[in-house]
Formats: sequence, structure tokens, C-alpha cells
Amino acid sequence: MNIVIKTILSRVFLAILTLLAVSMFIFWAAEVLPGDIAARVLGREATEEAKQAFRERLNLDRPVHERYLIWLSGAVRGDFGHALASQRSISEVVGPRLKNTIFLALYAFILYVPITVFLATISALNRERPLDNAISLLTLIGLSLPEFVIGTLLIYIFAVNNPIFPVMANVQRAKSFWDAVRMTTLPAITLTIVMAVYSVRMLRDNLIEVLESDYVRMATLKGLPRWRVVFFHALPNALVPALNTMALNLAYLIGGVVIVEQVFVYPGLGTQLVEAVFLRDAPVIEAIALLVSLIYISANLFTDIFSILSNPRLRTG
Repeated sequence: MNIVIKTILSRVFLAILTLLAVSMFIFWAAEVLPGDIAARVLGREATEEAKQAFRERLNLDRPVHERYLIWLSGAVRGDFGHALASQRSISEVVGPRLKNTIFLALYAFILYVPITVFLATISALNRERPLDNAISLLTLIGLSLPEFVIGTLLIYIFAVNNPIFPVMANVQRAKSFWDAVRMTTLPAITLTIVMAVYSVRMLRDNLIEVLESDYVRMATLKGLPRWRVVFFHALPNALVPALNTMALNLAYLIGGVVIVEQVFVYPGLGTQLVEAVFLRDAPVIEAIALLVSLIYISANLFTDIFSILSNPRLRTG
């Protein structure tokens, strides 16, 4: 057990160091690059006195390392400052968009997990049969199509030709929870397809390998039902190597949905990040980038810890 605790603590320490390094890069990329933020925000006609007052208010007149420490200490407390464009608190600007992105991500993840497990299991149990070949063909087609093509096809089929779902996923106008679910269905399906095509193939190969292992054959020889052998003996062990892919997909759901949000005009973090870059709103860019990095690193840390706890050699070490 001591080995397990030491390994987990080392992973946590490494995650903290990684997040600290990422925060440095984010701050440098957003604020330290050439260009006068005061002149960019206030405009060319602003007086030098107004620019100087703006720099003092945002600590832009201080050395770079002091500005970074001030920003980092505020970020640790959850205070990212104020947006340059609207002069509103970052939490007020980013908070609603973060909730929308989390809602979309949870919806897509709820669809993604059972669909991936079902298709991979069916494909593995029917190895090299017509059903397996059909699923493989569908995954190859999904791999070859980018997100905006899948989203556009779904809009054309289910919003234009058959007006089942709205073209734009404007959840801010939803009148109820189920109305929001209906508006978010097409972008959620798009994200599910993008994630599942990778995971189905990986989980299928893992499951085929586990089904051919000795302990699974022994369970079959003991007379256990086929469904019990698959779902209670083979599938849990096949899922462990696929956890890294699931963690990457979870991180992609939060931070990598820019294209999908743009296609469906979804008011999430992705569209807000694009708007902040267009307006050169450095505090908003820093806050969103750090939040996405935190989620990404946390997802990978969770996967590492789960893999460590599921390793019998470490548990008995």
C-alpha cells in the first residue's frame, strides 16, 4: 500500500508542476508578447495620462514576475480579474459559458460511454463477421469526417429536411430543462461521433485480446453464462487500457469544442475564447485557457490514479 500512496503522490506532484508550467506559458503568451494593452483597449486617441492610469489599475507598470505572481495568487482564489472589453468580473463573463459547456459535455459523455461500449462489445463478439466489418466501416467513415462536416450533415438531415431539432443550439433561450436538452442534442451527437470512432476501435481490440486470455477461457469452461463472462470478467479488464482515451475525450469535450460550438452557434467556452482572441481580451483568454488546462490535467491525473489502483502488482507490493 505504501508503494501505491507514493506513486499517487508523485503523480499529484507532477500534475501540480505541469499546471504551474502551463500557467506560466499562458500568462506569457497572453500578456508578455509585444504590444501595448492599454493602447489596444483605449484606442489610439486616448491620452498618455489615461493609458498610464489604465496600466496602473491592471498592474501593467510592474515587472513581469510580479504581474504573474499577482495573477496566479488571484487565480488560486478564483479571482481572475475583470474583462477588458466589458469591465465585468471574469467569473460573471466566463461562468455562464462554462455552465453551458459543462452541460453539453455531460450530455455528450452520457451518450458516448454506452454507445462506445455497446458497439465495441458487439464488434469484438462478432470478430471478422459482417457485423464487425460494418461497424469498422462506420468508424472509418467517422474518422475521415471532421467535426464541422458531421455537424453540418446532422443539421441538414435533422433540422432542415426534417425539422426535429433547431438549427442553432441557443440554450440561453430554453424555457425548460428538456427544451435545453432538445437544443443541445445535435451538437452532443456530433461530439459523441467524433469521440466514439476512436474509442470503439481501441476498446474492440482490447476486448478481443482479453477474450482470448486464459482466465476468461477458464471462466467459460466452468460453465458461466456468456454474458457474465463478457460483462463481469472481460469487459472491466478491457476498459483499463482505454481509460487514457476516455480522459483525453473528456478534456476535448471541455476545451476542444470550438468548431462544434461555432457550427451550432452554441454559447459555450469555445465561442467565448474565439471572441476573446478577436477582441484581444487577455484576462478572459488567460482564465479560459487555465480552466481548460486544469480540466485536462485533472482528467489525466484521475486516469493515472485509477490505473494505479487497478494494478494488482502495486496493490500487493
